[in-house]
Amino acid sequence: MSNSAVLFDHKSFLKSVTHQSGVYRMYNQAQEVIYVGKAKDLKKRLASYFRKDLPNNKTRSLVSHIFFIDVTVTHSETEALLLENNYIKKYLPKYNILLRDDKSYPYLLITDHKHPKLGSHRGAKKIKGEYFGPYTTVGAVWESLRLMQKLFPLRQCEDSYYRARSRPCLQYQLGRCSAPCVGKISDDDYSEQVKLAKLFLRGKSNLVIDALVEKMDAASMALEFEQAASFRDQIKTLRKVQQQQFVSGFASELDVIGVFQLKQQVCLHMLYIRDGKVLGSKSFFPKVPEDTSISELLASFISQHYLNNDVANRHIPREIVVSEVPEDAKALSRMFVELTGKEVKFSVNVKTERAQYLRLANTNAENALLTKNSEKESITKRFEALNEVFELPNGIQTMECFDISHTMGQQTVASCVVFDTNGPLKSAYRRYNVHGITPGDDYAAMSFALNKRYGKVSAETDLPSIVFIDGGKGQLARAEDFFNQLNHPNPPLLVGIAKGESRKPGLETLILAGSHQLINLPAHSPALHLIQHIRDESHRFAIAGHRSKRQKHAKTSTLESIPGIGQKKRQALLKYLGGLQEVKNADVATLCKVPGISETLAQTIYDSLHDN
Repeated sequence: MSNSAVLFDHKSFLKSVTHQSGVYRMYNQAQEVIYVGKAKDLKKRLASYFRKDLPNNKTRSLVSHIFFIDVTVTHSETEALLLENNYIKKYLPKYNILLRDDKSYPYLLITDHKHPKLGSHRGAKKIKGEYFGPYTTVGAVWESLRLMQKLFPLRQCEDSYYRARSRPCLQYQLGRCSAPCVGKISDDDYSEQVKLAKLFLRGKSNLVIDALVEKMDAASMALEFEQAASFRDQIKTLRKVQQQQFVSGFASELDVIGVFQLKQQVCLHMLYIRDGKVLGSKSFFPKVPEDTSISELLASFISQHYLNNDVANRHIPREIVVSEVPEDAKALSRMFVELTGKEVKFSVNVKTERAQYLRLANTNAENALLTKNSEKESITKRFEALNEVFELPNGIQTMECFDISHTMGQQTVASCVVFDTNGPLKSAYRRYNVHGITPGDDYAAMSFALNKRYGKVSAETDLPSIVFIDGGKGQLARAEDFFNQLNHPNPPLLVGIAKGESRKPGLETLILAGSHQLINLPAHSPALHLIQHIRDESHRFAIAGHRSKRQKHAKTSTLESIPGIGQKKRQALLKYLGGLQEVKNADVATLCKVPGISETLAQTIYDSLHDN
């Protein structure tokens, strides 16, 4: 064992440890948390670490680095589980299995209104209504919403927009909404469409078709041929959707967890089965210590994925299909019941349909991990090729690239994107709203962005290996001036990226700072491909920020100029009336109905908007 373990007197420590349940944190000599664990009996669990016959190398390595152990007592195993998850996310200990992805999943929501709205929802389920999902991506939700618009003409507009309507909107003209806001459909007929939409989202499309066939026949018998034709078109679309539907089966509600392990790398792939359909899938790449068994991996993954502080808002399936029984499966089952009131079954050695799902999940886990490794290997080769071009003594660790985006000098936004040896490091991306310069002055905008990014760094701060400037000699010269004034002991290599005459990829010219030497790499060069990647990413990130700023300005600039209208009143007007155009169309009496708008202010708004 190392000196740190010798310094830790475990015998004295164990004498004072309680038998209650709780969470323990193990520290190394540098006061870093290296492991977080929970126990029903803290004394027994901690004593097991100091036996002579430790089970595997991972545990022996962990114990050899223990310098101090901190204990927190809880009232129950469930409290211990929640606290353990919080500590793991906070400290990211070296010897724990780390699941980084903890985003809430999006759902489809049909609200509980007189005329229910169909829309997407993410986060706490505070809105009254019926939730369908979860979906693995927002894109899948929007795709489902587009499909639902074709099948069932339910409103998808915001409540403020819905309340302010006096005539049908464009969605009605396109046949995507039945316009309940202005009485184009009776309440009973709208409720019937809502009922059919819910049946469809539960996977009961055959029942929906049967109901529509009955309605079509009844309309035909009543000589209401236009309505019968409408039902016929709905049935036709539904049958077409059935043929293109997701993988179907009989399982009503289960999650399937596939696992693929390659040396120290692991991928877990989840399939989400709801009402006989695969709603989606998602891959996870947890950080796993050595000698971690599949059962231990599954137990840690399931507890971090489902049983966390967001458990009230996370959809828990009735069944989880796995290749092996998770470690402490009985304890996990008890915690599911205690936290959610729902019993969850762990299914192993499955057959028929479930076995097919599990094979599919395992195959996707293998494919996802191999694809990730292939991409990483490609990026590594590109980094090596780029370092052959610039010959940096310590190699290339990180790179950053700056770009400027604006329209005729207005709403100028600067972007900074960061790449490390694994590719884009999106958590380190930054945007800067450029101000205080002459509109359209890209050189001044570049100086502004560099000062925002590096202006307050100390001499001890590590700067990137390379800073790319998307522009020619003028922008590069501003970057050179900035870093000369910064006077950092380890400045980055500055490289300008000038576009070719036709602006086609492959014709870029690199400009080195100082000598302003021009480098033209072959179009097939991996080094050039990496430079194009970071340049394109900075360009995309800058344009996205600029467009968002421009749209926000376009929506609010007219109201901002009216005396007495601040941010809160502007938001109240837009939210209550459903948009700027509705504010312009409103009379004084309607404007007075907006919370916070007096009659005098309403008259001022009306006069300002109708000045011409």
